[in-house]
Amino acid sequence: MKYNPNPPSVVKEMLHTIGLNSLDELFSDIKAEVKVPKGLNLPEGMGEMELRRRMKDLANRNVNTEDHPCFLGAGAYDHYIPAALEQLLLRSEFYTAYTPYQPEMSQGILQSIFEYQTMICKLTGMDVSNASMYDGGSALAEACNLACTSSKGRKKVIVSDTVHPEYLDILKAYSLSGSMEVVLVPGQEGSADIDAMIQTVDDQTACAVIQQPNFYGILEDAEALEKAVHENKGMFIMAVEPVSLALLKSPAEWGADIAVGEGQPLGNSLSLGGPYLGFFAARKALMRKIPGRIVGQTSDLDGKRAYVLTLQAREQHIRREKAGSNICSNEALCALAASMYLTFVGEKGLKDIASRCHRLALYAQQQLERAGMELKYKQPYFKEFAIKVDDPAAANRKLLENGIIGGYELNDALMLAFTEKRTKEEIDQLTTVLGGK
Repeated sequence: MKYNPNPPSVVKEMLHTIGLNSLDELFSDIKAEVKVPKGLNLPEGMGEMELRRRMKDLANRNVNTEDHPCFLGAGAYDHYIPAALEQLLLRSEFYTAYTPYQPEMSQGILQSIFEYQTMICKLTGMDVSNASMYDGGSALAEACNLACTSSKGRKKVIVSDTVHPEYLDILKAYSLSGSMEVVLVPGQEGSADIDAMIQTVDDQTACAVIQQPNFYGILEDAEALEKAVHENKGMFIMAVEPVSLALLKSPAEWGADIAVGEGQPLGNSLSLGGPYLGFFAARKALMRKIPGRIVGQTSDLDGKRAYVLTLQAREQHIRREKAGSNICSNEALCALAASMYLTFVGEKGLKDIASRCHRLALYAQQQLERAGMELKYKQPYFKEFAIKVDDPAAANRKLLENGIIGGYELNDALMLAFTEKRTKEEIDQLTTVLGGK
């Protein structure tokens, strides 16, 4: 795609039209410390052939997961993406589709969103799903916001610090508006301190949040917390990893009111960090309060099946002053990839993938412990765990020197993730490098 910037004369005309004299005036609200200094360090202009060669050389400096086994997880995972999915997403009617503002003209994309919602509901066990959100972190923050705005004055959000730290950062950013009061409860040995969380639950609690598996890959036992928060008429919110749901109890079985999570593992590539999609599902009673969009199924005047955007009075562009959220968009293409992925692998296939991930993680633990290494947290996990390392950064550098993308660096440990793409041979090589004296 070519990009042709406006010439100075056009820029001047545009500024004059809105009553400004310079671009600095246009961007005066942006703080100086976050602005890029004038005069970017860029070379002189190049011809197209030279530029393509230069960009390819720069791109080749990146380490990629096609050529290097990847054990990095921490919320984004190197799962296998079927070739058919990648080809179908290249179809122009898919990758040009955005949030449909004229639904009667967009039956195809509406159908794909409806099918995505159906699959998310089946995966989580919940009654209703929206059309997707920006990412897992924003989905969790919106879930907490919903709990607060619909609880008649309650603002207290109880959350364990074993939830993904980026999710917590987004949640704290939402709380700056004063709509919620985030109570962060420290975990113990990598797990949520359920007893401490329960002690903070009272009649001002809007919701309690748990992640399953948590940021460290550990499985949480949330039964007592769910009972306590519901006894105080608060909501129970779970942030879940979608592939794990093929083996673990669903949020509905845990008694959750809202289930959210990051949909990247469902057919979306790592993509240098995004775009991803956040999924958001809830009980039927909350359907009119769910942020974002919902696609419904109905019949047209001829009695044929049709799809529509429904219950839009929730959205800021319909009733801005009464809306529960300012989100009115969705990650349609990423959600389409997720529904394609779930269709391709099927129920049994997803269970097989989840089982292989867990078995490989168990094998890795066994091999690493044989090499004299030790888990940081000796608790049940799904596909990710932390191994004690004196210098995690040095360990990652050593792995990279041996052609391996390492793990997420904690203060005294390396967090390693194992997807179905990994092999025993790759894990053996990982063990040899990390366990080498």
